[in-house]
Amino acid sequence: MNTTIQPEQLLTQLNWRYATKQFDPTRKINDRDWAALEEALRLSPSSFGVQPWAFIVVQDPAVRAKLQAASYGQRQIVEASHLVVFANKINLSESDLDAYLTRMAEVRNPPSAVRNTPVEGVAGFRGMLVGALIQGMDVPTRNAWCRNQLYISLGTLLTSAALLGIDACPMEGIDRAQYDAILGLSEKGLAASMVATLGYRSPADQYAAAPKVRFPKEKVFIHI
Repeated sequence: MNTTIQPEQLLTQLNWRYATKQFDPTRKINDRDWAALEEALRLSPSSFGVQPWAFIVVQDPAVRAKLQAASYGQRQIVEASHLVVFANKINLSESDLDAYLTRMAEVRNPPSAVRNTPVEGVAGFRGMLVGALIQGMDVPTRNAWCRNQLYISLGTLLTSAALLGIDACPMEGIDRAQYDAILGLSEKGLAASMVATLGYRSPADQYAAAPKVRFPKEKVFIHI
C-alpha cells in the first residue's frame, strides 16, 4: 500500500536541511536508517535506467583521514557519521549495457520463464542504447554523461536524509585523482565525482540557523 506525507511535512524538512558544515562526531546514524538511505540510493533513477555508477561507503578512519587530505582539509570528511563517494563508470561499454539488460530480464521474468538469451526480447531497446550511448558519444562525452547521472542520485540521497531528520552535506571540493588512487577506483572502471557526508549537525554549527538564500518564485518559475 502506498503511503504519502503531507506537503507541509515535505516543505518543513526541506527548509530544515542545509549543507552541514560541522557534524557532531559523537552521533552516529543507526543501522536501520542507514539501510534505508542505501536503499534510497539503489532506487535512484537514471537516464534509460542504466545506473552507470557505484556508491562507496567509507567507514575506515584511516582511509577517511587520507580522503580528508584529498578534500582540502574539510572536517566533514572525518567528523560525519557516514561518508559516501559517488563514482561514475568510465568508458561505459556494450558489456555494461548488456549487464543492465540481463538484470532487466531477471527482474521482469519469473524463474520458470528464464530465457536462454536474456536480452533477446529487448533487441530494439539495446540497439537504441548502443546508438545513443556508445556510437553517438566519444569517450569523454560518455564519461561526462555518466558523471551527470550521479547528480540525480545525490539529490535522492539529500532529500531522503532530510525526510529522516538526518543531516547531509554534498561536496565537490575534492581532488578526484587522489580519491581514485586512495580508493583504487580506476582498476574498478570507476572515477570519483563527488561525495556526501551524513550524520547530525553540531550545536556549534552557526550555519544551521542561517536563513536559506533562494530567489523568489517569480524569478525562477516560468508558467506557459
